[in-house]
Formats: sequence, structure tokens, C-alpha cells
Amino acid sequence: MRQKKKPSLKLTSFEALEDKHYGKRGTAKRDAYETAFKEDLIGEIIKQIREKQNLTQDQLAQLLKVNKSNISKIENNLKSIRMDTFFRVVEALNTKMTIKLEFGKINREIKFAS
Repeated sequence: MRQKKKPSLKLTSFEALEDKHYGKRGTAKRDAYETAFKEDLIGEIIKQIREKQNLTQDQLAQLLKVNKSNISKIENNLKSIRMDTFFRVVEALNTKMTIKLEFGKINREIKFAS
């Protein structure tokens, strides 16, 4: 009896898929995708930290003196978060944050701790 050959799987990198569906880096479509992706990650991180601290969206909103709907929109990527609001969230959640900036030979890391 002859054995059937298993079809070989072609592996594709995540970056290759991004190039195919959103264009090469530097194109308007790819830039829009990457910005939305990063904002989505920020919202998810805020939600995870809030939940680990057993805070509700309403409790975090009260700490920040904003509406609960604002917290929901940020966590669900329905609203872009402004940097000043982001810093207030970091402080309210008593969280540390590091921002790394790279430009050519310039490399800076900024650490924030509440």
C-alpha cells in the first residue's frame, strides 16, 4: 500500500503577512494599521493592570475624575488616549512605565514611577 505524501506547510512570517495585507512600512495604510495596533495594545494593558488591582472601570474613572465610558472606550480602542491622560492612568494605577526613544544614534530611555 502506498502512503500519501502529507502536504508541506509553507510558513510565513507575521511581518510578511502585514506587508501583504497592509503594505510595506512607511506607506499610509501600514502606518494607520500600526498606530491602531499600538493603541489597541495600550488599552489592553490598561485593562489588565486595572483588573489585577481589582478595580472596576467605574473606580478607575473616579480616581481620574472622568466618566466610566471614557475608560471603556480607551480599553476597547474606541477612543485614542492622550498622553496626559495616559500619564494620569499610570499614576492612578500606581504603575511603573518606561518609554524608549530611538532616532539614529540617539537612544534615550525615560522611566516613570508613581
